[in-house]
Parts: sequence; structure tokens; C-alpha cells
Amino acid sequence: MVKYIDFKHYYSVYFVTNKKCGVLYNGVTNNLVKRIFQHKNKLLKGFTSLYNLDKIVYYETYYDIESAIMREKQLKHWNRKWKIELIEKENPNWDDLSKDWF
Repeated sequence: MVKYIDFKHYYSVYFVTNKKCGVLYNGVTNNLVKRIFQHKNKLLKGFTSLYNLDKIVYYETYYDIESAIMREKQLKHWNRKWKIELIEKENPNWDDLSKDWF
């Protein structure tokens, strides 16, 4: 996993949480830095602000939106155990990957 890349020409699928093994949300965006800023500052009303999901613990990047949307839908249908295993494979401590972005 890349710690920081230029997200201008990529689409990202990501997981945010409130704590290690906490509530999980996965989404897709064409601007990951902006979207995480929105989550951190509770600018998006709904599930993520309700549960204080503001720590990005996993993301993947894609060159085309179709692939990103397909992956996001796939991950939404995964069971919780698989999602946790995916996150912990790349980020075993559940560090907030955006800690140096802002």
C-alpha cells in the first residue's frame, strides 16, 4: 500500500472506522484526500458522521471508475471477518493512514 500518491487521476475504494475493529464503512471516491477531509470534519451527514468514522485504515486505487465501483460493491458484500483480515494484512495496527495528509 502506498502511503501517499497524487490522487488526481485515480479512483479510490476505502475503509474508514472509529477505532480498531470498530464500525466499518467502505466507499468509493475520485478524490480520496478531499473525501477523508469531509469525513474528519463531519461534512457528510449520514452513517459516517453518526458513528464518528474518521480514520482511514485501508484504501485501493484504480485508474477507472468502473473497476473502483465494482470493487466497492464486492467489498460491501464481504462478511466482517474478511474485511478485517484485508485491513490487517496491510495495516495490522489500524493506523489512521491520513495522519500526515492535512
